[in-house]
Amino acid sequence: MQDRPTRTELLDAVRRYLEEEVIPETSGRRQFLARVSVHALGLVARELECEDRHAAREWRGLDELLGPAPMPPSRRELRAALDTRNQELCERIRRGEIDAEGTARDRLLDHLRETVREKLEVSDPRLLARADARARG
Repeated sequence: MQDRPTRTELLDAVRRYLEEEVIPETSGRRQFLARVSVHALGLVARELECEDRHAAREWRGLDELLGPAPMPPSRRELRAALDTRNQELCERIRRGEIDAEGTARDRLLDHLRETVREKLEVSDPRLLARADARARG
């Protein structure tokens, strides 16, 4: 692991270069692709920033739905274990083990709402902010 520049600093430097140097000097397809690249860099930076917090929250939510399990220590193991646990949750839903009404269903819907919210926090924070503003009134 390098101390400086951090991954986030590197992503931000490339993003700023594209925004300040490339986009103003291009047009058409090149400008479009530069804008898409800026968006992708922002998405990766947000994912790096939120990844640990989101994975831990998702694990706790799955613990509530599937029963507790020890959380793996590494990101790679955690990602694989989350995939496995989500597959298990899907199987339980398919088998009808999550009732149509009641506390299990309520816990499931809460978990799914929070998971989607976290995905939007990474992929489209402006959409999330607009949805939050609409919900507030």
